[in-house]
Amino acid sequence: MIVVTADQRGSTGAGDCVPEALTLVAARVRGRPGVVLPFDRTVGDELQGALAADEDGAALAVDVVLDLVRDGGWSVGIGLGAVDRPLPTESRAASGAAFVRARAAVDRAKRRGRGSVPLAVVGPQEEPRATVTADAQALLHLLGAVVARRSAAGWEAVDTLVAQRGPAPQRASAAALGVSEQAVSQRLRAALWAEDAAARPLAARLLRAAGADPGDEDPSDEDPGDDAHGARDDETGEGHAR
Repeated sequence: MIVVTADQRGSTGAGDCVPEALTLVAARVRGRPGVVLPFDRTVGDELQGALAADEDGAALAVDVVLDLVRDGGWSVGIGLGAVDRPLPTESRAASGAAFVRARAAVDRAKRRGRGSVPLAVVGPQEEPRATVTADAQALLHLLGAVVARRSAAGWEAVDTLVAQRGPAPQRASAAALGVSEQAVSQRLRAALWAEDAAARPLAARLLRAAGADPGDEDPSDEDPGDDAHGARDDETGEGHAR
């Protein structure tokens, strides 16, 4: 299972942004398979949902997480592993290793240094899944940095392109934006859209591999305060001891 937990940053000054975030996530998941427990407020200024550790759920997890990073107001944690069954109807009532790890991941994301992507992934400790989890986190940090630093003009081009359904999306995007195709192409290159689109499926495959059916995994082997495979948080970023 893939559990995504997001905690609002600076809620004292910003007010309650959970309703807006739930609307954002709902728009992303609408009509797509992979949701096991829908996203909802858990407690205070936190939201959470559970996704299947399959192709659909993992791809959706990557998109949801990067949407929250783009929004800019959230510390995001991804927990991978087993869940207790039978599942309840609401995420806030669920339990199991993946939920414990999602909480540990959020706490770790909060400790990321200023200017770093506030995102962390915690999965099973045993190899090779621990290494796969570290790789997923590293790639999501890179994608998150691309998303967080993309300009308004870049996002306008990307969002317009993604919305197109015809045979020539870049030409249609140019028409919708009232600019030339060359201008759209330049914006997309500056936004690193091709690299973003190519890397998201890899990030999803890594999450799927680390979060796939773990059998009779024991959540008690997790220490929420430590990285599962020697990764460390500091003021400058993350390091992974392999």
